[in-house]
Amino acid sequence: MLDSSAFLNVDASVTGRRWLGPSAEHERLGLAIAQSNGLPELVGRVLARRGVTPAEAAAFLAPSLRDLMPDPSRLRDMDRAALRFWQAVQKRERIAVFADYDVDGGASAALLLVWLREMGLAATLYIPDRIDEGYGPNVPAMENLGAAHDLIVCVDCGTLSHEPIAAAGTDVIVLDHHLGAETLPPALAVVNPNRQDEDGSLGYLCAAGVVFLLLVAVNRLARTGGAGVPDLLGLLDLVALATVADVAPLVGLNRAFVRQGLKIMAQRGRPGIAALAGSAGANGPVTAFSLGFVLGPRVNAGGRVGAADLGARLLATADPHEAAALAARLEALNAERRAIEASVRAAAEAEAATRPDGPLVWAAGAGWHPGVVGIVASRLKDAFHRPAVVIGFDGDAGKGSGRSANGLDLGAAIHQLAREGLIEKGGGHRMAAGLSLSRAQLEPAMARLGDLLASQAPEAAPSPRSLRIDGIVAPAAATPALVSALADAGPYGAGAPAPRVALAGVRLAGTRRVGDSHLALSLAGTGGPRLEAIAFRAFEGPLGPFLAERVGGGLHVAGRLERDDWGGRTRVKLHVEDAAPGD
Repeated sequence: MLDSSAFLNVDASVTGRRWLGPSAEHERLGLAIAQSNGLPELVGRVLARRGVTPAEAAAFLAPSLRDLMPDPSRLRDMDRAALRFWQAVQKRERIAVFADYDVDGGASAALLLVWLREMGLAATLYIPDRIDEGYGPNVPAMENLGAAHDLIVCVDCGTLSHEPIAAAGTDVIVLDHHLGAETLPPALAVVNPNRQDEDGSLGYLCAAGVVFLLLVAVNRLARTGGAGVPDLLGLLDLVALATVADVAPLVGLNRAFVRQGLKIMAQRGRPGIAALAGSAGANGPVTAFSLGFVLGPRVNAGGRVGAADLGARLLATADPHEAAALAARLEALNAERRAIEASVRAAAEAEAATRPDGPLVWAAGAGWHPGVVGIVASRLKDAFHRPAVVIGFDGDAGKGSGRSANGLDLGAAIHQLAREGLIEKGGGHRMAAGLSLSRAQLEPAMARLGDLLASQAPEAAPSPRSLRIDGIVAPAAATPALVSALADAGPYGAGAPAPRVALAGVRLAGTRRVGDSHLALSLAGTGGPRLEAIAFRAFEGPLGPFLAERVGGGLHVAGRLERDDWGGRTRVKLHVEDAAPGD
């Protein structure tokens, strides 16, 4: 719950948002958590907002994978899938892995390929071309794979692929997390926590999480027979990357996956991830942010504008030379993707701005590259603070992607459109979804989608034009120790927003423009050291001009504290998101 009064009396910030502080209950509970666990009050409030009690705080700050790991058998069809997969390994059968072309699909495929390689088996990787084949299994591909393999494992896809799976002519296992329909495809096993006959308690898992649970079950079978098996903990870097990049909520088991996966990733032991980080210039500590905004987009680049299998091959390879070559190709494709995205984004934002306010923002255009519509939808979501859908048309055929906001279940709403026949097909999960439709279906489908999202309208969600703040921090109190304590309450991402702080009544000691749109600034309190800060893309809106003209004046600033290890020296920097006059 949030206090309805304006925090620091900021009813309308420079960006037009009302600042909201923690509720009285969160203040009270946060103080109790801090006092009973020896934590800064700000950390206590962050934990209170996550629903943690004083007695649970210590365990929350050090999540145990062993304690949080469920019995894989609780998922329907898991035992059948694990047994068939293990039998294929024992008999040295021909196995194909059919994966989606995004990070979750690539990481899921890599999990299986690496595990099988350690067991002495080489599997066939198949990832469909986004433009020529579209999402998920298709009949020609499944027929060809079925003719040459004894077992096909579909990862991050397949739950709605009735006809292609029926055409395979061989055993098929589906390991997926996308919302299921009332009927399942004719696969040997469909393991999906979002099947309609599941209880939904593990519905927050991405596909890589489901694949990891399968491998836990397979290892258990193998040990029962006395066989040696790969160490699964070493694969958690792949699960962490997929979980963050697929915007899966960082709660429960996912939080433990990412915490442990980041530790594995810090060792730089996987050639593909090490090469990708090197090509991106990400040589500092790996964080959830770098997974989602540095490594993830580069893994995705192959599926968006290049060869669809590049990301999965990079993540699976054990050869540093191959990893370096693949990372270089993905880096170049990512640069190409950014250029395409910028063009589509400008057109989509211009079109979206002409539509009236409502629960949904959307845009559609001819020739918009289907590989970037999802990224552009994410940008629209951030700009308009509403769920967004962006659709590219090739003639009469449109392919689109959407991103959710404010706790709304976009996947369920788009799935409902498909059930009602308002689009040709569509589905996804809570935070992201895809759809295909004709031009004639466009307007009615978007109108209905807006109605479906409006009907969800969670009362607990903040207003789209509000900014939630967890507490006030003085520049002198923004220390590495505080940032480390906040990091222990993470990782942060979907379902677990990073804490946002306010600096009240500080003086803007200086500014420096960085590139075309960023602004570096120095904030001074009453005595003590200054706090360096950065406002990214500030000159794309009103924030940059306001700050540039405020040098020497007082202001309130809101943003996120970050650790800065540049040059081997640990400092704290504020990532500025908003500001208001504060004399």
